[in-house]
Formats: sequence, structure tokens, C-alpha cells
Amino acid sequence: MIQNDEIAGIVEEYDRLKLRIGMTASHSALDICDGAIEEGFPTVAYCKEGRHKTYANYFKTHRSSSGRVVRGMVDKAIVLNEFNDVMKPSMQAEMRKRNVIYIPNRSFTSYSKISDIEDNFRVPMFGSRNMLRMEERTEEQDYYWILEKAGLPYPEAIPSPEDIDCLVIVKLHHAQKKLERGFFTCASYKEYQEKSAALLAEGVIDQESLDGARIERYVIGPVFNLNFFYSPLAEKGERLELLGVDWRFESSLDGHVRLPAPQQMTMPLHQQIPEMTVVGHNTATIRESLLEKAFELGEKFIEASKEHYDPGIVGPFCLQTCIDKDMNYYIYDVAPRLGGGTNVHVSVGHPYGNATWRKPMSSGRRIAMELRMAAEQDRLLEVLT
Repeated sequence: MIQNDEIAGIVEEYDRLKLRIGMTASHSALDICDGAIEEGFPTVAYCKEGRHKTYANYFKTHRSSSGRVVRGMVDKAIVLNEFNDVMKPSMQAEMRKRNVIYIPNRSFTSYSKISDIEDNFRVPMFGSRNMLRMEERTEEQDYYWILEKAGLPYPEAIPSPEDIDCLVIVKLHHAQKKLERGFFTCASYKEYQEKSAALLAEGVIDQESLDGARIERYVIGPVFNLNFFYSPLAEKGERLELLGVDWRFESSLDGHVRLPAPQQMTMPLHQQIPEMTVVGHNTATIRESLLEKAFELGEKFIEASKEHYDPGIVGPFCLQTCIDKDMNYYIYDVAPRLGGGTNVHVSVGHPYGNATWRKPMSSGRRIAMELRMAAEQDRLLEVLT
């Protein structure tokens, strides 16, 4: 792990009046860029050839003669052959020369090795570098580990397929789509065998991933991604913010549920089992009587992160939850960085974040605001790792 004193040495060489916000140009990059522009930071997006026009053309920044942004939010799009080219020493040197603060998102941690991010990415990062590894379910100290340490609720694990006696979800990677999921549900060992055999035959999953899959009780209820922000700069009692809530559109699952049951039953076998590929998000609110519980989840996660990961969570994190019929939360996934659904609040902000700050406050803008306050207060090392 890159040590704090090395990051401190890099930050010492930065011109704090000319900081730039950089990110991998995918996932939540537009939210990051939009928020940065709102807070007066120039932006640089590191793009992959063939996926760069969104950033280099369509959302390119245009500024007036006085420097005011009149269109877009991407000041500079650097086009790379591969996303992982940001790991090249020459590219990192250029980032440091540009005073770049890198904002990690899921694309960054998926296209680059976690070990490289921890040990070889010598660019100051906003947030908790040492917590990114917990997102991998193959790690011993994955997010289930910290949820257990924190005493937080999560769906019960089923030890083996033979023990399935209720509706469960089988969690594993998609065999063909690097960043997607090959999840499926079943309610018996027989159904597990039938569905896994069909998905193996279709090439959606592979045997190695199936053997290492996590099987857990399926919580029947709506899903809410709780987009939190933790500020070490704020006054005690005000450091945790719930900025907003989002939920997902998943293909082909959402397409299945739009069909009448008789039509679903006539599908051929290869269409009967839906995939759960996230293709979009929408915004949501939760009933006010459930807000206190949501904050309790966030506070417990923060305390556990401080105990097990120095300095603990910093900045944005997302607890992905289901709420059952008895209004109990269950956390089924954790993002120790900016969540994937925050683009729904680009420009207009999150409902709760707006109410807290009395102005449009997206997750991207909240990151930029924290960075600006840290620079002004000479406290950058409290938010960078």
C-alpha cells in the first residue's frame, strides 16, 4: 500500500490553486465532472478509444472569454488505448504535473488491478484507497466481513446448493461480460441444478465461478441504494450525510416483469432465465420513518471502517439495500466509493443533499466541495490517500 507520507510529498508539490479533478471516463464520470465544474475545478477524463466521444465531443466544456463554463463539463478528454493505461508511469507523471486529484469509481477498480491501485498508482486519490479491495467477493475481508464486524444486517448465506429451502439468489460473475453479473434465483436444489445447467450451456456462467458463488436468502422487497457522504472536515454530529437514493433498471429482468405471466411461460428455455445487467438508474426517496434507520446503518459502517481500515471511509460510499415487508433493511452490496447510480442527479442534485445544503447538491458536487474546503483549510491530507 502506498504510504501516507508518499502522498503527502506529492501533494506538497501540487499548486493548490490549480487542482484538477480526474477520473476514469465511465460509470459515474459525468457526475464527477459536473460537480467539479460547479465548484470551479477544471476536469480531465481518461477515456478508452472507441468510448471517448461522450466525453471528448458531446459533453466537452465550452468556456466564455472570461473562463465561465457555458456548455458541458469535460475540460480535457485524454484518449487511451485501454483504461488501464492510466497505470503507466509516464501517464501518472503527467497527472502529477497537472495537479490531478483522482476520483475512484467502479470502472477504475475493474479495469485496473486493485493491487496496482494500492501499490503503484502514485497519484493522490480522494477517498479511501485501502477500502476498495473489499468490493471483491473473492476476498477474505470482503464487504460481508465488515458488515458482520459492524453488526449490520445482510441476507443470510446458504452454505451449499443442497441446503436451499427458500427463494435464494446465486451471486457470481458473468462469464462473457467482464463487469456484469451472472446472478440467478432459485427456490430448491432441483431448480438450482436446472438453471445453472442452462446458464452454463448458454455460456452466461462458467463452472469455476459457479463453484465459488455466494448463495444467500433472497429478500423480497424494493431495492434502495443509499448514497452517503462522510466528511472528516465537518463538525461532529454533521459528518454523515445521506445525499440521495437511487434504484436500478436491469436487463433483461425488467423486460421480463413487463410481460404477462402466460407470455413468460411460453418463452424458450434460453429466454426464460433473466439476466440482471444494470443499464440505468432512477431517483427515489424513502418514507421518513425509515430515514433514522438509514442513518444508523451509515454510522455503524463508518465506525467499523475506522476500526479496521485506517483512516476509515472518507467521502462517498453506497450501501445497497432491500427493505422487507416488516420495514427491515438488509444490505446486499457495498461500494466504498462513489456509487453507480449518482448520474441521475447530475446538475439537479439529490433530494436530501439539496435539502441539507439549500442548493443543488449531487454526489459529484459534494466531492468537489469537500476538496475545495480541504484545500482552503490546508487539510487536503485528511481527504486524500
